[in-house]
Amino acid sequence: MSKLPNVSTSIFTVMSQMATEYNAINLSQGFPNFPVNEQLTDIVARLAKENIHQYTPMSGYPELLSKIAVLLHTSYGRIVTPETELLVTAGATQGIFTTILALVKANDEVIILDPSYDCYEAPVLLSQATPVRVALNDDYTPNWKIIASACSSKTKMIIINNPHNPTGKILTEADFKTLELLLEKYPDIVLLSDEVYEYITFEEKHISAHSRQNLINRCVMVSSFGKSFHVTGWKIGYLVAPDCLMKEIKKVHQFLVFSVNSICQAAISAYLDLVSTAEIGKLYQEKRDYFRQLLKNSRFELMPCEGTYFQVVSYSAISNENDVAFCKRLIIEHGVAAIPISTFYANGKDLKLIRFCFAKDNATLEEAAKRLCVI
Repeated sequence: MSKLPNVSTSIFTVMSQMATEYNAINLSQGFPNFPVNEQLTDIVARLAKENIHQYTPMSGYPELLSKIAVLLHTSYGRIVTPETELLVTAGATQGIFTTILALVKANDEVIILDPSYDCYEAPVLLSQATPVRVALNDDYTPNWKIIASACSSKTKMIIINNPHNPTGKILTEADFKTLELLLEKYPDIVLLSDEVYEYITFEEKHISAHSRQNLINRCVMVSSFGKSFHVTGWKIGYLVAPDCLMKEIKKVHQFLVFSVNSICQAAISAYLDLVSTAEIGKLYQEKRDYFRQLLKNSRFELMPCEGTYFQVVSYSAISNENDVAFCKRLIIEHGVAAIPISTFYANGKDLKLIRFCFAKDNATLEEAAKRLCVI
């Protein structure tokens, strides 16, 4: 009997396979197709000849942990103890999975805000807990009254994703104040804050749970060097949590992966001395603006994009098809792959919206837009 009977092949795999089959431009999966910074590849080439190929300590490469602590202080003014409050993970997804397995028990409830990234629910189910899916408003702002009504004595965790995939929305100061008031009423709820796109925001500054004194002692933060430094295949992320939570997370981590890729950790540690996280948002804002400009004469309606490297569009002026069917036809007939937003909802809610990834070189964006503008 399957432990995950309702889980099938992910929509990302389906669309990428179809993109390959029909030789389509793949704007579905969220990975950059432009070269990695040469400074980083030069570091890897140098390290390949050094004695950095054995296990690192379970928590992470010590120099990298120290650099993460500096990064957190520089970015958010937060002071952490690297030895007890940080953990390097094999990508953010593993960090999320490990956190949920460590902190959520059978019969607990975990609130997931839809549309949501597809890796949240599986570890909840494998923990024999109950995922409680609560839809955001149609403009993708949180409906705090509905979220509050979903909380109970059984609620162990609330998962937020900020900046939000797939919609590109970011939480406001008012959102955090309301969240803090809600959590005051439920002192046993742990907040899991997925902030893998933290450095990819545009006009409005990203507000992190790191900067909220009322949250940091009951929150696990998830970050991704893969997203920030355009090296998604390296699968290097990290968790930040108070010692009391991190002790439990490390118990699971040590038996799941024990230690993470040594040369990648050492490379990122050295690279952090050379790179400015402020430049990351500038790079992707240029790409967002360029892609939006390319699509301005199309029949797609561009939704607001406040962060991440995804652009959500409405195709309601083009077709009445459901979004999965439309995305499949978009690949077959027009040679561009996208992701249907309905697949991020538990109930398959279809608002005639699809998601494009604009973390691509300009030539790719230009050719994709050329094909989209004739639909």
